[in-house]
Amino acid sequence: MPWNNQGSGNNGNGSGGSNNGSPWGSGPKKTGGRPGGGGQGGGRPPEFDDMLRQSRDQFTKMIPGGFGGKKLWSIGLLILVALWLLSGFYRVNPQQQGVVLRFGEWTSTTSPGLHYHLPYPIESVMTPEVTRDNRIDVGFRTLGRDGTNGRRDVASESQMITGDENIVDIDFVVFWRIGDAGQYLFNLADPVETAKVAAEAVMREVIGGVDIQFALTDGRQQIQQLVKQRLQTLINDYEAGIIVRDVQLLAVDPPADVIDAFNEVQRARQDRDRLKNEAEAYRNDVVPRARGEAAQIVAEAEAYAAEVVSRSEGDASRFQQIYDAYLMSKDVTKERIYIETLEEILGNVNKIIIDQDASGSGVVPFLPLSELNKKSQ
Repeated sequence: MPWNNQGSGNNGNGSGGSNNGSPWGSGPKKTGGRPGGGGQGGGRPPEFDDMLRQSRDQFTKMIPGGFGGKKLWSIGLLILVALWLLSGFYRVNPQQQGVVLRFGEWTSTTSPGLHYHLPYPIESVMTPEVTRDNRIDVGFRTLGRDGTNGRRDVASESQMITGDENIVDIDFVVFWRIGDAGQYLFNLADPVETAKVAAEAVMREVIGGVDIQFALTDGRQQIQQLVKQRLQTLINDYEAGIIVRDVQLLAVDPPADVIDAFNEVQRARQDRDRLKNEAEAYRNDVVPRARGEAAQIVAEAEAYAAEVVSRSEGDASRFQQIYDAYLMSKDVTKERIYIETLEEILGNVNKIIIDQDASGSGVVPFLPLSELNKKSQ
């Protein structure tokens, strides 16, 4: 065979080699020259089998007591145990939470980063995403994955009764995230369906406390905020591990079966409001004017009363002064009263004055006082 040739030929020093019956031979002897050489002449290099055997011998010397079968199994077992213990390290990404299970029971929740748990099958870990926004549609269903095919109304969810006993059709969306992954995974059998039912119940409660006109016009923002707060409180009571991000009202309309009648009612209400505004405008124009006229009449009456009272008081005071003067000098007072009375009576009468001394001459001389007055004027 080929490996027997090295024991039968000359090995460089003139002596034949023996392989002791082994196909691998006993290896070259170190008789000088280059390391690994077969002799002092042109020796051949060491073979791969010799190098492997020498490495095995050196590794055996490093192990106390030799490299037996038991030692090999012990080292292999230690390596397996080390690998099993190292398998307990796990990493939680920034968008995840770690949920540690011990024999299938939830024991703790870990934050993002590098953590350790007892290796499988003692403990295991789940890492659900908690930063992704999810949505719940209430009152409708989208057609198609992206919703481009429209949506289908679900009357059993969307029709609600308002506080004034009217029916309104409401479609809304709830946006939510996972707040506590452990509660979300293990406290409820179906947390998403529970959140949906809770959102519908809260919306019915809020709509039942407002009028339909408020829900259709300027009350949308207030309804959204109120539903969000009450829904979060209810979900916290359930310990569902869900955070409500937002509640959006997509449509608030009367039912399709009565939309025409509802529009007629709305138009009638608009006409009523218009007539009411016109009446209020007319009232705002007439009432102030009437109040002004009434105030003017009252002021004139008060002024007339003050004038009459003042004149009466003045006449009484003058009469009292005349009476006092009469008591002091009766003749003078009588003559003065007589003259003032004639002056007052005859002041606006045409008068002819005749000279008594000239009456015997047959001519009646007179003084044309009226003509003189006209000329002077």
